[in-house]
Amino acid sequence: MSQGKSARKTVFVLNGPNLNLLGMREPEIYGSDTLDDIAGRLEDQAQEMGLEVDIRQSNHEGHLVDWLHEAAAEEALAVILNAGAFTHSSIALYDAILAIDVPVIEVHLSNPAAREEFRHKSLIAPVAKGTICGFGALSYELALHATRKL
Repeated sequence: MSQGKSARKTVFVLNGPNLNLLGMREPEIYGSDTLDDIAGRLEDQAQEMGLEVDIRQSNHEGHLVDWLHEAAAEEALAVILNAGAFTHSSIALYDAILAIDVPVIEVHLSNPAAREEFRHKSLIAPVAKGTICGFGALSYELALHATRKL
């Protein structure tokens, strides 16, 4: 049985390559929070908001595509996606987002526009509902709060 839009309560939080190394990898850029730290805060905030979060990470593009399809099949409220480096290269993620009827919020810990030239173009942004970047771990929390307005 299909849930009505107002009954949707799950937000998928999908993380791409190298985000499993948060807290160790270039903390001057990405901060000292680990992915588990971020997940814990999101879970607490989601509970306060009456939502559930399903948080996943993979270094493999196909897993992210499969999880976007799964979010649609499960009629998720939204997807928060930090595609990492795939942001700048993945036509497969672009196509997967375009193919699903679930709003996707693109997030980044850093501000890609203030970094290397190759990070300035996002292939995700044109098909995302919106983008939140440059606020460190807070970017995820801001995105979670944004899901309440979808």
